[in-house]
Amino acid sequence: MGCGSQNICWNKGRKGAVVSATCKHLDQIENAKPRTPSGCQECLETGGTWVHLRLCLTCGHVGCCDNSPGKHATLHFHKTHHPIVRSFEPGEDWAWCYVDELFMEPSPHAR
Repeated sequence: MGCGSQNICWNKGRKGAVVSATCKHLDQIENAKPRTPSGCQECLETGGTWVHLRLCLTCGHVGCCDNSPGKHATLHFHKTHHPIVRSFEPGEDWAWCYVDELFMEPSPHAR
């Protein structure tokens, strides 16, 4: 899988064909600051643990990844329908659109 500089991403589809797609939710990205920069909001509140962190690009919610026990980033998407998260890990620059099921690298920014 790879992406170009315009957040146009591709993946191998059935029978190895390259499928290209553009995220249709880039207009929902805001310049939101992380609400809990020290970790997953829900895990911090409950004493839970996380593996990796994700930042909601609509509201700034920091949630844990799907490899974490709480899966709070995905739960936040289901609750709010905010479509795009980016990695909140140092040195990583990628994003995921839950609605389009699309990986984007580099991570898109508010326009």
